[in-house]
Amino acid sequence: MAGTRKAHIVGIGESEFTRWGGIMDRSQFQVTAEAILAAVGDAGLSTDDVDGLASFSNDGNEGPLMQAALGIPDLRWSSMVWGGGGGGSCGAVAQACAAVESGQAETVVVYRGLCQGQGRRFGQAGLSRTHASFIYPFGLFAPSQMLALMVQRFFHETGIDPAAMAEVALSFRANANRNPRAIMHGRTLSREQYFAGRWIAEPFRLFDCCLESDGAAAVVITTAERARDVKSQPVEILAAAHGSGPGWSTGPLGAQNMPDSDYASTNNRRIAQELYAKAGVSPDDIDVAQIYDHFSGLILMALEDFGFCGRGESGDFVSDGHIRWDGGRLPLNTSGGQLSEAYVHGVNLINEGVRQLRGQSTSQVKDAQTCLVTGGLGVAPTSAIILGTV
Repeated sequence: MAGTRKAHIVGIGESEFTRWGGIMDRSQFQVTAEAILAAVGDAGLSTDDVDGLASFSNDGNEGPLMQAALGIPDLRWSSMVWGGGGGGSCGAVAQACAAVESGQAETVVVYRGLCQGQGRRFGQAGLSRTHASFIYPFGLFAPSQMLALMVQRFFHETGIDPAAMAEVALSFRANANRNPRAIMHGRTLSREQYFAGRWIAEPFRLFDCCLESDGAAAVVITTAERARDVKSQPVEILAAAHGSGPGWSTGPLGAQNMPDSDYASTNNRRIAQELYAKAGVSPDDIDVAQIYDHFSGLILMALEDFGFCGRGESGDFVSDGHIRWDGGRLPLNTSGGQLSEAYVHGVNLINEGVRQLRGQSTSQVKDAQTCLVTGGLGVAPTSAIILGTV
C-alpha cells in the first residue's frame, strides 16, 4: 500500500441529538441519511463521490437501501460488523480502512442512527437472542445488569472504591455543559446529585449509565491522495483493530463464560497492543481519548487495559483529576460522551476525536495530535482506533 492510499477521515456529520422519543417527525432512516449527508458535505464532496457504506451490529438502516435513498451511483463496498453492540463502531472504521487501502473502494461512509422512541430501547430487556438461555434465567435482561457483574468482579479483584466512578460521570457532564450539541448541555451534575441517584444495577447508579437517545452520526473515510483535495482538515487513521479474546463468544451480552483470567476486562488487551504497534506510539503519546462510556465503571477498566495506568491504579488516576479537561494528563470524552452528549453507539465519539485533532472541540485539548477512540467495552467483538494529525 503506497502512502497515497492510507485511510483518512475527511468528513464528520450528525443529526440533532434528543432524549429517546424526541424525534418522531421523521423516520430513523431519514435521520441517518441526514447525518451521512452532513458528513459528506463537511468534506466538500457529494454522494456521487461515495462508493462504500459500513456499519455494525445489525444496523436497521441497510446499506443498499441507503444507496438508493441517497442516489449513490455505484456501491463497491457494503459491510457490517457482527454482534457486540457498539463494540463494532471502530470495527466499521477498520472495515472502511481495509476497503480504501486495498483499492476496493475510494470513499466509504461509516454511520449509525438510533431513534429509540420509534423502536427498540437499548436500556430495556430485548427479545430473545442467541445464548439468551444462559443469562435470562438469572435475571440478566438489560446491558446494565449484564455488565455490572464484570465491574463488580473488577472492583473485588483490584480493591478500587466504586465511588471513583463519580469522577467519570462528573467530568463527562462538565464537558457536555460546554457543548451545545449535547443533550445534557444545560444540566449540571453535582457530587451530591450523583450519589443520590437511584441504583440501576449495583455498582451502577443512575448517572453511571449512558443516555437513551435519538440521533445519528457519520464519518467519511477516503485515501490520503483524495484527502489532499477535500475542503475539510483531514485526520489520519494511524491504526485500527477489532476482534475478541479467546473464549469470549458473545461475552456478557449472551454467555458470561469468558475465561476467568480475562473476565474482569474490557476484552481489549490484545487490541491495545496491536493498535500501539501499528501506530508506532505508546500510551504516553496519546493526547486525548474518547472511550466508549456505556457505563462509567468500564472507563476505569479501559484505562488499565490500554496501559494508561497499572492494574488497580485507575481509581486513583481518575480521582486525581487526570481525565479532566484542561489540566488532566488524559482528557476523556470531551464532548460529554454517551453519558452526557448522546448515545449513538459510539460514532459520536469518533466525530469528537476528529474535532479534537482539527482544533474544533468545545473542550479543546491544546496542541492535540493523537486521539484514541474505542468501541464498546466488555463486549465481543470490540474495537478501537488511533487518530493522528496530518
